[in-house]
Amino acid sequence: MKKIHVGFLLSYDYEKLKKSIPPVYQDADAIFIAKDHKNRTWAGETFTIDDSFFKWLKAFDVDNKIELYEDDFYDANLIAIENDNRERHMLSLKMGIGNWLIQIDSDEYVLDFGKFVKDLRKYDKYLDNPENHKIQISMYSVNLYKYVDDGILFVKSPTKAVVATNFPNYKVARVTRERIIYTQNILLHESIARDEDELVFKLDNWGHNIEVQNKEAFLEKWRTTNKHNYKEREDFFYIEPEKWKYLEFCEGQTIEEIRENMNINAIIPSKFYIAKKNFGQWFKFLFK
Repeated sequence: MKKIHVGFLLSYDYEKLKKSIPPVYQDADAIFIAKDHKNRTWAGETFTIDDSFFKWLKAFDVDNKIELYEDDFYDANLIAIENDNRERHMLSLKMGIGNWLIQIDSDEYVLDFGKFVKDLRKYDKYLDNPENHKIQISMYSVNLYKYVDDGILFVKSPTKAVVATNFPNYKVARVTRERIIYTQNILLHESIARDEDELVFKLDNWGHNIEVQNKEAFLEKWRTTNKHNYKEREDFFYIEPEKWKYLEFCEGQTIEEIRENMNINAIIPSKFYIAKKNFGQWFKFLFK
């Protein structure tokens, strides 16, 4: 036990796993990929998977770390976010309580997973009797908004990204609403940075499908925002628009180029800021 177990969800954007699995592969003890046995989304739509993906997966897994976990992850009596919670819980049980349970979405790309693992190991004591010492571990997410000419528009301020826990009592997606320990780690989240057909399908089938406020207005703003006018606009989030207040531009059309060109040191919260956040969380849960 006390291993680094990483889980992924295989769905309609499965091709993105070719970019999200490699950054964690070396430092993970085991990787679990959850797939609905009938290829259904949380909203009940079906999708197809090209055989070439499984050939890639087999060829890539040189250390035999990856396990494909197929199960019945769709319940017609539940809404999408409830199916989201359910699948993540089932996946974490498969990964094994007593290990670090890390879930990375297919469109999330961790910049330095080795550093994150070192940060996690500082808290290994919480893997002893985890039900009595529930915690969550957070990175920070740089949310990519839209690919444009010569680069990418991204949300100026990073947001918390709770990706790991010692006990998977999920309430909303990966969030357990237990004490959060923040770390100075970054992931790039492609989120809504995809072509329009893919984006529309995602909006209809992901866990937030009934939360999107005025989908047509959101899409129209997304369609018309570009490299030349993004500074004249604000409020870009799909649920509460003001949560993504401003955008920035970075050159690069691939994750590798974006990573190289983006000034991560100017984006990542300071150690002092994170220390204050962690003290606040410690105090908040001190008497709970």
